[in-house]
Amino acid sequence: MPSPSSSPSTESTAFRSALEVIRSVEPRVADAIGQELADQRDSLKLIASENYASPAVLLAMGNWFSDKYAEGTIGRRFYAGCRNVDTVEALGAEHARALFGASHAYLQPHSGIDANLVAFWAVLSQRVESPALQRAQVRQVNDLSEQDWAALRRELGDQRMLGMSLDAGGHLTHGFRPNISGKMFDQRSYGTDPATGLLDYDALRETARDFRPLIIVAGYSAYPRLVNFRIMREIADEVGATLMVDMAHFAGLVAGKVLTGDFDPVPHAQIVTSTTHKSLRGPRGGLVLCDDELAEHVDRGCPMVLGGPLPHVMAAKAVALAEARQDSFRDYAQRITANASALAEGLLKRGARLVTGGTDNHLVLIDVSGYGLTGRHAEAALLDSGIVTNRNSIPQDPNGAWYTSGIRIGTPALTTRGLGTAEMDEIAGLIDTVLAKTEPGTTKDGKPSKARHVLSDSVADEVSRRATDLLSGFPLYPTIDLS
Repeated sequence: MPSPSSSPSTESTAFRSALEVIRSVEPRVADAIGQELADQRDSLKLIASENYASPAVLLAMGNWFSDKYAEGTIGRRFYAGCRNVDTVEALGAEHARALFGASHAYLQPHSGIDANLVAFWAVLSQRVESPALQRAQVRQVNDLSEQDWAALRRELGDQRMLGMSLDAGGHLTHGFRPNISGKMFDQRSYGTDPATGLLDYDALRETARDFRPLIIVAGYSAYPRLVNFRIMREIADEVGATLMVDMAHFAGLVAGKVLTGDFDPVPHAQIVTSTTHKSLRGPRGGLVLCDDELAEHVDRGCPMVLGGPLPHVMAAKAVALAEARQDSFRDYAQRITANASALAEGLLKRGARLVTGGTDNHLVLIDVSGYGLTGRHAEAALLDSGIVTNRNSIPQDPNGAWYTSGIRIGTPALTTRGLGTAEMDEIAGLIDTVLAKTEPGTTKDGKPSKARHVLSDSVADEVSRRATDLLSGFPLYPTIDLS
């Protein structure tokens, strides 16, 4: 992925020079960075939440912006000397608004969970805190009496959230107890039809009517179908809830105009969160989009839940968002879904069991119990064979969230490398070969193990060799030579 205006020699020189500077201080770090590139070049990266950022995006993170504190917002900082930070944050917000058709964009969240926390607290600020301040006839929380402040704190802590269940494909940050979101809200989950694995809007509507949440969260991390956000907004409006969409996984498909109309969350949700590094192909970080009514509350992300923003990452976000506005990104997004469909079809014709029977987006969820395996078995055996995936729960998973019964795979990264539908079918064959030839292992006591697996070295080596041969035709960062 060369940058449009750069040359291979320029990029190689830049990265070689950077590694030499690092090596002069701590050579082991430089070696690890170089080895990471080598490892990524040699493995089939099928983790749905990973991608490859362009050299321009990567280089935008390694600069003097890292040294700057910039709490506040554009033009309203708590530190002096932020004019250049203002420039890159404004550029990033401009690109985000244009790319997604959003009224307001906030680039400061450090991660997806930070973006979700900003969104949760922006809604709480708008729906709970602001009315309390108006009732007390004060401008800010510091002006409240001790009695009114105590009452507001109780009210903030007594709100409800409705989100997709974890085993149906939701995310930990959508209200689950181990995560801070589950400690903030009284949470209830909606799920999928047990027979089809598809989102059950009628059941969701009934749950929302009964539960009356302040926030309904839509979006997913492991649901292989599309979500109708028009229906989600109708349900939210019916019960007086704010619709929040976490599009971290599929933001690239929204940016690339693969998801439009009812399946584009931005026109329907009052607030939308995302990461910038998955299908959007940017740096690791978060993003919040919202309507005008929530904008002032979102902009209080710092000091509400964030500390100092990361200006060097915001610079990289601005570069990535500029890349995503190019016509080539639309072609890329279309190829992501075409590749996912081909991968699913290749697995199905070999007898694999897929959750929902296929995919409409960028990911595929394999029920590996059909091979007699747990997700832990499958993940480890595939890794032994040069195929990088992650285990994942499936609906009503009997093995729980740690061992799981599923493997989640996705196509954004391999699509970035240029692989197409023919290669996806070949990859499906490699995955099936590994899973079919893997067996559960035993514990030291001779009992069946959910974690240990048995796969012959000959099979693992042969699949790894075939994967390497396949990837040799699609070099990763071909413009960068570290030798």
